[in-house]
Amino acid sequence: MDKLQAMHVFVQIAEQGSLTAAAEAMGKSLPSVVRVLATLEESLQVRLFNRTTRRIALTEEGRLYLEQCRQILADVEEAERSLGQYQSEPKGLITVTAPLRFGEIHVAPAVSGFLERYPNTRVNLSLHDRLVDLLEEGVDIAVRIAHLSDSTLIAKPVGSVREVVCASPSLLERVGIPERPEELANLPCVQFTGMSSSPQWEFVREEQQRVVPIKSILTCNQVGATLQACVYGVGFGRFLCYQAAPYVKAGRLVKVLADFEPPALPLSLVYPHARLLSSRVRAMVDWLASSLQDSLEE
Repeated sequence: MDKLQAMHVFVQIAEQGSLTAAAEAMGKSLPSVVRVLATLEESLQVRLFNRTTRRIALTEEGRLYLEQCRQILADVEEAERSLGQYQSEPKGLITVTAPLRFGEIHVAPAVSGFLERYPNTRVNLSLHDRLVDLLEEGVDIAVRIAHLSDSTLIAKPVGSVREVVCASPSLLERVGIPERPEELANLPCVQFTGMSSSPQWEFVREEQQRVVPIKSILTCNQVGATLQACVYGVGFGRFLCYQAAPYVKAGRLVKVLADFEPPALPLSLVYPHARLLSSRVRAMVDWLASSLQDSLEE
């Protein structure tokens, strides 16, 4: 038995969710996939899946073995790549998705640099704020700003993004600079529903959470319009730091209550590992990780 090939078949069964789907994904016959799994289980002297007529599910031993197999297969691929198997220039189409505003500010420039460096590649860059199912929609890489739940996806940490409260200099001159979050309850606020539609904003100080009801005189589903209202002095606004950064840098907005910011949200590159990464996707992951880390530090 080719143990590496058997591991690959096992991983495909686990990730495709059925023997039939795994066989189709690999272009193999169903009986051959069944034989490989049976031989693998016999050699390990352990059952990797619980099987019924309707479904197949990993056993506890199967879950442990799955992670080990993924790592081994990735190590083998990396070893082959380092020996020159994938030394040719990346070629072909890469599909990337990212949050709209973050994508405009940080991801699009990084992608442009990648295309300049690797002229034989093409990129489909999709910017929007909905959650994309990578496997169903054929996406290679997603930029995510959130605490990620456990899944069959790989997440590469890149950095973090803070939530900030801002106001225009004119508004601060008119109502004063708040020193405590509770003061916002009596001050005008603008709300971007893309972050939260709740009429309460959360703050943290010395690990103690504070929830403050806010008086939103403008609620909007577009971050650009909400930022403009904040710049015009309509009210205090809460944004992700990169959304407000150009206005803060230009002096049109001022950050307040920095000592009460909630914990930063992780920024990650997420990609499927239903198969080993192609050289072009791996190159893009490495490029984006480096580019985004640099741009976030600016």
